[in-house]
Parts: sequence; structure tokens; C-alpha cells
Amino acid sequence: MSHAANEVVWLRSLLATLQVPCKKPTTLLCDNQSALHLASNPVFHERAKHIKVDCHFVRERLQSGALTTSYIPTTCQQADMFTKALGAKQFHAILLSKLGVHNAHSPT
Repeated sequence: MSHAANEVVWLRSLLATLQVPCKKPTTLLCDNQSALHLASNPVFHERAKHIKVDCHFVRERLQSGALTTSYIPTTCQQADMFTKALGAKQFHAILLSKLGVHNAHSPT
């Protein structure tokens, strides 16, 4: 989530340089509820010491209003098609319904 937040911050600064203002916060979708809770919770637990710096980076962006986070179930995550091996059913569901790809050989 920290890498995605870093990319969002960079893209927002690029758009600002090109004089395209970003008035609304960018929504960062995540399928890991633990990561969302760590990013929004100001209290760290002993088990989360190794990710403190990443959490602080994301938390600062959340508090500044540049980012908002939202949960999305793994089955609805469109990026998984490009990053994970999916079963045929889930692959076609994402490909056909979410990305708007149509079968040219289909009669409909």
C-alpha cells in the first residue's frame, strides 16, 4: 500500500506541475483489511514494528487529505488480473464484466 501511495503522490505532483489541480482526495483501494486498519490507527502494536515507516507515510497522506482508503473484496480487485494467476471463472468475470472486453465470436 505504501508503494501505491507513493505513486499517487507522485502523479498528483505531476498533475499539479502541469497545472491540473486535484481538489478531491485520491481513493486507494485495498483488499487487505489489516493494512487499512494499520494505516488509519495511530497506535502501533509490537507485531507491526517492521512496517512502521511505510505506515507513517500512508497515514501522513491520509491526514493531509491527499488520500482516502477503501476496502474492496479480493474477488472484485481488477488489478489481480495483471498481478496474479486467477482461475478461468474469475479471470473471465473480471475481463468481460469489469474491463469491457467482448468476445468477437459470440453471437450476442
